[in-house]
Amino acid sequence: MDRKRGSFSGKMGFVLAAAGSAVGLGNLWRFPYLAAKYGGGIFLLVYLILAVTLGFTLMITEIAIGRKTGLSAIGAFKALDKRFGFVGYLACIVPFIITPYYCVIGGWVVKYLITFVTGNVSAAAGDDYFTGFITEAAQPVIWFAVFVVLTALVVIAGVEKGVEKASRILMPVLVLLTIGIAAFCITRPGAGAGVRYYLLPEFSNFSATTVLAAMGQLFYSMSLAMGIMITYGSYMKKENPLEKSVRQIEIFDTAIAFFAGLMIIPSVFVFSGGNEEALSKGPSLMFITLPKVFDNMKLGGIIGTVFFVLVLFAALTSAISLMETNVSILRDKLGWERKKSTIVVTVYVLIIGAIVSLGFGPLSFITIIGLGLLDFFDFISNSILMPIVAILTCVSIGFFIKPKAICDEVELNGPFKVKKFYTIMLKWIAPVCLILILLFAVSEALGLIKV
Repeated sequence: MDRKRGSFSGKMGFVLAAAGSAVGLGNLWRFPYLAAKYGGGIFLLVYLILAVTLGFTLMITEIAIGRKTGLSAIGAFKALDKRFGFVGYLACIVPFIITPYYCVIGGWVVKYLITFVTGNVSAAAGDDYFTGFITEAAQPVIWFAVFVVLTALVVIAGVEKGVEKASRILMPVLVLLTIGIAAFCITRPGAGAGVRYYLLPEFSNFSATTVLAAMGQLFYSMSLAMGIMITYGSYMKKENPLEKSVRQIEIFDTAIAFFAGLMIIPSVFVFSGGNEEALSKGPSLMFITLPKVFDNMKLGGIIGTVFFVLVLFAALTSAISLMETNVSILRDKLGWERKKSTIVVTVYVLIIGAIVSLGFGPLSFITIIGLGLLDFFDFISNSILMPIVAILTCVSIGFFIKPKAICDEVELNGPFKVKKFYTIMLKWIAPVCLILILLFAVSEALGLIKV
């Protein structure tokens, strides 16, 4: 059996693959939507501060755990301290929940790309186009399956030939496309008001919910607390500088989110004149509002096509990391070869994802705690399990395994420049912030608070 563990060829291969994991649909529609909803510039400022503090702390911890043990999450926590093996199992549940419904949304992106490529921009801009599509039985499942197969083909090729090679191509293209479309959008007539709203902090818009929303976005955007960064860390060579690599991943991730906001918020201002309802469309912003923006733009068909190519690249890089994590878990736990593990994971994703997709149409009568299937899976993974896993990671490393284990791994490549800051963040500040995120999410879901 193929039990030899793969690895990335070098520092840049690791950085691009890990950045590809972090950069996904959350950067391209969730970040702009939250920035629009929570005050534009002030949200952006808070997010940037959190990225270099909380985000850095959690990411360097997870990657160091992976590289130190050479294992995915289940084995990694157990290897460090048998008492915390259960944290690895909790972390591994998350990507198995997320991958199917994430691929459903990836299928929507493929559908919209094909719609724009075939010149049906006006149709996509119709009020009922998106709803009409996702409530069908066959079409959404077909496009979802196409997306899953594309993802599986990369994963089955392995770490260096598949995951790394795809990331080396997709990530630079993704950055160039994002910057290019953002430059186009901010030069449109009427975009200036959107640029000012997005870039200039208005401190009167600051609130506790702004901080909590920014924390949540950061947490989900960087692929934390779902075993991905531990898995990718296990593929990282010992000679690659860990601290510097984490900084570079954060720069990639934050830059894409920043330019996505610069691309989408001014575009919506151009189309709606800054209408608050248009700015708060949330998940539908990409699939309902933006096609209208493109339909009203000169060369909108071309720009829209390029935009959905960009979104597909982002969706694929994250889906690849999710599926790779699932495959790595099966290989480490059951001793299966990569091909068998990938096929099993793909079949699982196709079955569960098809059910989730049908939850908008023939199975729409199924609700759990008042939520549809996709929303329920999203809530359980993002709002409950991920904060819990992150809290347990901080507590286990901070107070039992000790921060020295992480610091020693980082210092294999030179001094850990922010060791004291890291230790304080890991033991005291990060757990408190994460508990607040968890309480905030649960309170919102139960209707105890309104945001």
